[in-house]
Amino acid sequence: MPELRKDPISGRWVIISVERGKRPSDFGMRVSPKKGGFCAFCEGNEHTTPPEILAFRPGSGQPNTPGWNLRIVPNKFPALNVEGKLDRIGEGIFDKMNGVGAHEVIIECPDHHLTLSTMPIKNIEDTLWAFHQRMEDLKKDDRFKYILVFKNEGDDAGASLEHSHTQLIALPIVPQLVEEELYQSKQYYEYKERCIFCDIIQQETSSKTRVISENDDFIAIAPFASRSPFETMILPKKHESSFAPNDSVHNLAQILQRTLKQIDTVLELPPYNLMIHTSPFKNANNDYYHWHIEILPKLTKIAGFEWGSGFYINPTPPEEAAQFMRDAEV
Repeated sequence: MPELRKDPISGRWVIISVERGKRPSDFGMRVSPKKGGFCAFCEGNEHTTPPEILAFRPGSGQPNTPGWNLRIVPNKFPALNVEGKLDRIGEGIFDKMNGVGAHEVIIECPDHHLTLSTMPIKNIEDTLWAFHQRMEDLKKDDRFKYILVFKNEGDDAGASLEHSHTQLIALPIVPQLVEEELYQSKQYYEYKERCIFCDIIQQETSSKTRVISENDDFIAIAPFASRSPFETMILPKKHESSFAPNDSVHNLAQILQRTLKQIDTVLELPPYNLMIHTSPFKNANNDYYHWHIEILPKLTKIAGFEWGSGFYINPTPPEEAAQFMRDAEV
């Protein structure tokens, strides 16, 4: 019989269709290999992007020239514009403001054919540090309340360019999904005086059924109320409310790459979305929220029931997904 499961972090309910029990091969989602050709993000084409905001170079090369390991540039077609004032106003019962924010692109590696699951681990470490550097710089702007880091890998996940890249958007408001997580987490903490994420880590570590992999500092799990097949969450084992790489950055890069390799192996290179959820600037250090990475392979479609009800239907129980990923040879 199908199960209704409640996500203790967001309060969201999902339907786990145990009877469907879809295996990885049932999705048939293999994507085409990277083709190459002209690419604005490839080394040597720096003049075709907006001027870089930040770059990691092993030598003393000039900005916007070859010889980089990582580049960050403004998005050529930004969702929000960095110039201007918010100018919040009301229009009857409706509220609006100017679309002010920052929209940047992190080009993780100069090689067009590499992905986060195949590039050298040093590139992933550099990428994590770059996220942090841009967050620290952008939070100095008092117009911004939150920064969302996200990655769209593959056409069906929303990627408009083939070359591996991640995006960062600084927002003048905290996203509703994050607000829901913050609210539920705070309610839990006020009732039990413990972090719900820390309790989840302890319980999952004890039961092992939804643990995908772990190292000394991080754990990857299939969430109890997974929204979609093979949804994965990566969390630091010790309580950290805000994303901030430290001495454990290598272990974070290692478990992130291992998780993506497992997904690529089990699901044959599926498109996916990756997001980092962290505490808002105004309350960066707290006892109740725990930053984390969410990875959602794009294996199912959102249709009328999901849009109309807010429920997600997951045809692969997370316990089975975790087992498939643990068994993957990577």
